[in-house]
Amino acid sequence: MTTARPTGRWVIVISFLVAFLLAGVPLPGELQRFRPDWVTMVLIYWCMALPHRIGIGVGWSVGLLLDIGRGALLGQHALALAVVAYLTLQTYRRIRVAPLWQQAFSVLAFLLVEQILIFWISGVIGYPPRDWWYLAPAIGGMALWPLLFVILRDARRYFQVS
Repeated sequence: MTTARPTGRWVIVISFLVAFLLAGVPLPGELQRFRPDWVTMVLIYWCMALPHRIGIGVGWSVGLLLDIGRGALLGQHALALAVVAYLTLQTYRRIRVAPLWQQAFSVLAFLLVEQILIFWISGVIGYPPRDWWYLAPAIGGMALWPLLFVILRDARRYFQVS
């Protein structure tokens, strides 16, 4: 029995690094409200594409890095990303066979779960958001999901990430 070693770890790491960088790029005016959560979207993609390698632990770890980078309560994003990773792992078989426009609605649901968890945690510690525009990044993420999916899928195939 031969066991193939996983390849392309660096592609996954670079995709998360690019997501962290995109999360910090300033956007003009009203577009700022719709900035998608790139890190969460990349996590969703890798959980769907490589569920045997990327999971709840990676979601938790990336979330802690996001907490540190944003100066948020330690564990806030970690919890939200771990829940999103769990939900993705539970449903990836049904989602990844769907057309991209249907996948986008699933991603919208995952991003809303993340935003609501962060909304709740912020409220518990005394920092509730000012208005409902707080959920707008989920809409931006849904709109950009097909593009992100195609880019990451092509990179995964080109570099033979397994």
